[in-house]
Amino acid sequence: MKRVFSLLEKTWFGAPIQFTWQKTSGNYLAVTGADHIVKIFDRHGQKRSEINLPGNCVAMDWDKDGDILAVIAEKSSCIYLWDANANKTSQLDSGMRDQMSFLLWSKIGSFLAVGTVKGNLLIYNRQTSRKIPVLGKHTKKITCGCWNAENLLALGGEDKMITVSNQEGDTIRQTPVRSEPRNMQFSMMKTDDRMPAIENTISVVVGKKTLFLYNLNEPDCPIDLEFQPHYGNIVCYSWYGDGYVMIGFSHGIFVVISTHIREIGQEVFQTRDHKDSLTSIAVSQTLNKAATCGDNCIKIHDLAELKDMYAIINLDDENKGLGTLSWTDDGQLLALSTQRGSLHVFLTKLPILGGACSTKIAYLTSLLEVTVANPVEGELPITVSVDVEPNFVAVGLYHLAVGMNNRAWFYVLGENAVKKLKDVEYLGTVSSVCLHSDYAAALFEGKVQLHLIESEVLDAQEERETRLFPGVDDKCRILCHALTGDFLIYGTDTGVIQYFYIEDWQFVNDYRHPVSVKKIFPDANGTRLVFIDEKSDGFVYCPVNDATYEIPDFSPTIKGVLWENWPMDKGVFIAYDDDKVYTYVFHKDTIQGSEVILAGGTKVPFSHKPLLLYNGELTCQTQSGKINNIYLSTHKFLNRLKDVAPEELRQMLTQTLMLKRFSDAWEMCKLLNDHDAWKELARACLHHMEVELAIRVYRTIRNVGMVMSLEQIKGIEDCNLLAGHLAMFTNDFNLAQDLYLASSCPIAALEMRRDLQHWDSALQLAKRLAPDQIPFISKEYAIQLEFTGDYVNALAHYEKGITGNHKEHDDVCLAGVAQMSLRMGDIRRGVNQALKHPSRVLKRDCGAILENMKQFSEAAQLYEKGLYYDKAASVYIRCKNWAKVGELLPRVSSPKIHLQYAKAKEADGRYKEAVVAYENAKQWNSVIRIYLDHLNNPEKAVSIVRETQSLDGAKMVARFFLQLGDYGSAIQFLVMSKCNNEAFSLAQQHNKMEIYADIIGSEGTTNEDYQSIALYFEGEKRHFQAGKFFLLCGQYSRALKHFLKCPSPEDNAAIEMAIETVGQAKDELLTSQLIDHLMGENDGMPKDAKYLFRLYMALKQYREAARTAIIIAREEQSAGNYRNAHDVLFSMYAELKSQKIKIPSEMATNLMILHSYILVKIHVKNGDHMKGARMLIRVANNISKFPSHIVPILTSTVIECHRAGLKNSAFSFAAMLMRPEYRPKIDAKYKKKIEAMVRRPDTSETEEATTPCPFCEFLLPECELLCLGCKNNIPYCIVTGRHMLKDDWTVCPHCDFPALYSEFKTLLNTESTCPMCSEKLNLAQLKKISDCTQYLRREVDQ
Repeated sequence: MKRVFSLLEKTWFGAPIQFTWQKTSGNYLAVTGADHIVKIFDRHGQKRSEINLPGNCVAMDWDKDGDILAVIAEKSSCIYLWDANANKTSQLDSGMRDQMSFLLWSKIGSFLAVGTVKGNLLIYNRQTSRKIPVLGKHTKKITCGCWNAENLLALGGEDKMITVSNQEGDTIRQTPVRSEPRNMQFSMMKTDDRMPAIENTISVVVGKKTLFLYNLNEPDCPIDLEFQPHYGNIVCYSWYGDGYVMIGFSHGIFVVISTHIREIGQEVFQTRDHKDSLTSIAVSQTLNKAATCGDNCIKIHDLAELKDMYAIINLDDENKGLGTLSWTDDGQLLALSTQRGSLHVFLTKLPILGGACSTKIAYLTSLLEVTVANPVEGELPITVSVDVEPNFVAVGLYHLAVGMNNRAWFYVLGENAVKKLKDVEYLGTVSSVCLHSDYAAALFEGKVQLHLIESEVLDAQEERETRLFPGVDDKCRILCHALTGDFLIYGTDTGVIQYFYIEDWQFVNDYRHPVSVKKIFPDANGTRLVFIDEKSDGFVYCPVNDATYEIPDFSPTIKGVLWENWPMDKGVFIAYDDDKVYTYVFHKDTIQGSEVILAGGTKVPFSHKPLLLYNGELTCQTQSGKINNIYLSTHKFLNRLKDVAPEELRQMLTQTLMLKRFSDAWEMCKLLNDHDAWKELARACLHHMEVELAIRVYRTIRNVGMVMSLEQIKGIEDCNLLAGHLAMFTNDFNLAQDLYLASSCPIAALEMRRDLQHWDSALQLAKRLAPDQIPFISKEYAIQLEFTGDYVNALAHYEKGITGNHKEHDDVCLAGVAQMSLRMGDIRRGVNQALKHPSRVLKRDCGAILENMKQFSEAAQLYEKGLYYDKAASVYIRCKNWAKVGELLPRVSSPKIHLQYAKAKEADGRYKEAVVAYENAKQWNSVIRIYLDHLNNPEKAVSIVRETQSLDGAKMVARFFLQLGDYGSAIQFLVMSKCNNEAFSLAQQHNKMEIYADIIGSEGTTNEDYQSIALYFEGEKRHFQAGKFFLLCGQYSRALKHFLKCPSPEDNAAIEMAIETVGQAKDELLTSQLIDHLMGENDGMPKDAKYLFRLYMALKQYREAARTAIIIAREEQSAGNYRNAHDVLFSMYAELKSQKIKIPSEMATNLMILHSYILVKIHVKNGDHMKGARMLIRVANNISKFPSHIVPILTSTVIECHRAGLKNSAFSFAAMLMRPEYRPKIDAKYKKKIEAMVRRPDTSETEEATTPCPFCEFLLPECELLCLGCKNNIPYCIVTGRHMLKDDWTVCPHCDFPALYSEFKTLLNTESTCPMCSEKLNLAQLKKISDCTQYLRREVDQ
């Protein structure tokens, strides 16, 4: 609340003052104090006139129009009348002899009521100058009164009476009251009846404590309303709204009561507004506000929500207390008198005047102050003091215009200061002005004057300085206008919108609307314009293509339109009324053409007028002269998005797509990460023809088909063709067709309809666009009609499709004619066409149609011609034409047909033909039956049974052999046919159990079968056979018992079976029984150790097996069977390795020595004496392990060492041979040679090459297997016996033993087996290993 002015006249100080606002306009304020002068001020605080009185002013009042102020004063019988229009004072003699005490103008007409201290009344009619004196209306002083709208006058006096009189002064009603009445008002009580609104209730304060209500319609039932004593005295009250009364009390409380008869006496609202005292209340129905004063402050409440405090005005300098409050009728100004004689006027409501140009706005901030601001560019607001209270405000890029009536004042807006430029008088009362950079345009009385703002700035020709529209010849009135940088645009009552191009100083465009154009709102460039016609319908007009688009859901209450000033949102505009702002979007380029859509609505606070829209932020002007920013609900997405729920995000996504804010939509889709959201964005991109972005979106959701389709069309420049493709992609095919036809490639419409199989539409289009395509479309249409069963039209279209010069196409059409003819019943034509046609498939299809129609002979004929022999034979069988079936049979592959034919031939007794047919039909049981029963050829039957494993056939053959007495064969075929019980019985009867047992030993036999055989052999004391079958049926103890009882010839096999039994049984008792048997505990004859080894292997007791293997190998070695010993150790080594059991070092060493011995033969055979000598040295160093062949091995060592040049080694081993125990055993062939070596020793020796240890790279002799550096046992090569090298590593693919890759390759040139495992091997299977770490790790672990 802004203080406009304060009146502090010295002559008023110390005493209360009276004041009253001019009614209706509120332009004048009459004030009087103790100085006997009524001073009249204007609304800006300037004194305009004064009335000198002979004494103190008793009362003053303005008439209903605010034209005349009436004043009465002490010591005078005159009434002073001041004329506001003429600024003149006149005096009217009342004719009353006694002092006047009361004065009031009527609400209707120009009646002035004047009361006197003696109770007399004067009614003066100013219109007729007639005076009506009424003597004795009251017996004492008239103190208060009021008029109602029916010109009834109610008066109250010190005589405690209330009288009601008409305008002639006649008393109609009168009623006494308990105490002196004060503050009388006419109003209307709330009732349930729907009666006409008549002021029929008089309210008056009685005795300062009671509110007395007197209803003229119910004079006998007055209402006295008393209030709580602690409220204090009633200071004042005011009626408002629908029968509500606001009452102020002296103790600072104000109360609202309802006068509805059912609510009367109840307090609707009560609050303590002021702590100590309340001196006045005032209600403004226009503002819907109430003000109270007291305790040095004014508090203003909103009548709609009294609890809410609208404003508080503090008056700290008023220490003597406040007086009376009064509002102007328009609610703009609030006056307050004080006890010390001052008067303050506050601005409570400004006229909402403002304008905008681009992002610059101007708005009224006080009655004589305009503020210019640019909130977008952040410029500091400029305040401009103006000379008059304006009726209109306009702003341009560099100027401000304000004005009233027919004048406008122009100001230049400089960077630092504002300079008044000039004032312009127009030829009529200006209703609005528009400015831009250089020009101003004023609308007055149906005309627009366009003129330069600063004529000296532009060195312009005179005719370009000003121009009046419309021209003399145009018989129209301009109703609205607008000015952009390039154009003056105006709309007329004849519905014409004219564009005047300022640069060329001529009209460039006009649009004729059916009805008059009331308002126009162009965008910043003038290339789009919203206009509202007299029917209150809204349209968007594009002057570029002279097209208009109706705005949907356009409210008839719309006051104005603002275009979005943010450069990225060119198509967005808002339309606003008093309560709401509607956001619209004009989409220029969509696949459906240009369109206007309603994006949403936003409620605006009370009395907000939109001035500027920028990026969804609406700048509004308020009643208080300030601006307030509102965010449109359609632009909620511009705030933070991180913590928004997915549902709300989806709604925001829809908003962004409506507004074409695709970058924001992209971010939202990334946040949502939802396939449906991406699809919605993609659909919007297609709708708005944003092909590049659509490709990005579809690529994101991996829709390859759409990406490829859009990539193909993205370069198309023809807008209609591109839109047609996009409409097709969105399944709007009718729209796509219209767009294609309007494009440069109308044939695309035909291609689309063909692709969609919309054949009717395709044929219609083909007639116009491509008649040569009609036959091809007819063919496709015919195929579809045939599929749906419309054979009549299909035949017609097939016939239309025949061209005569496209063979492949015509063949399809002729085939269709043949098939449709058959389906229509024209069999002769159809069959002839099918026979003439080259297609086999057609003959088959026509044959099937005929077969369904029961036309068997024709069907069979077509099948046969089409080489479908199976089908032909099947149809011939249906019509019992066996002769034709016989002819076709060699070409028939269907077993079913052969079977039918075979049955027919068997019935005829032609068994040889029947058996061939049964064989072709793969009916083996029937073949076997005929061979046995009719053709007496059991050999053939037996071979078929063996081939086919037929159960039924086996039974037949078994039965046949049983009749012949061949029991062995019968048993065999009974078992084959799964008749085990019969076979067992037969074997038992005829002592053929061995045969039965041999046959039954295969899979698919039950334990019961095995048990019965075992029991049979047990009875026969055939222990081996009994044990075998007890083992098969899982009875391990009985099986072992029988195996151990077996006689000596079967002993080896029996022990093997016993070991298998114990291995399967995993029973310690049975194991110990078998071990006892093997050790000879039972019969004193220990068995071969190899059986114990096999037992441990069967029991998976690998450690015991390993120990046994070492023993066996040692025995074999002692016996000289080195290969056997090697194989035993190798197999055990491999088994332990597979079970991941640590290899005993003794086993590994023995295997290495034995393998070295075996390698000697390979090296010597290949002529490599050095390698042979080295291996023999290793063997000779362990000669104790070869007791059977000590001398031969040492002899060989001496010879090989000598050959290899290892003379010292040869001498050492020759000396050993000279020992007495070996010397006699030396072969005579070498004896002398060896003796000579010992006698003449040669100690020269070829030094052994050194190679690195694979673990630590320490250099050591190549045949050394223990590294002196890292103390690791090194793996040896199974080809050379040397230690392994890291960079020359391979393994045998069978046994996984390592070898030097280069040496193994050389060996495989002459050998084809692995030296260790003796498995077959070729060079291709050998792979060099680059990283041998795992093998070295394994060696360390072992």
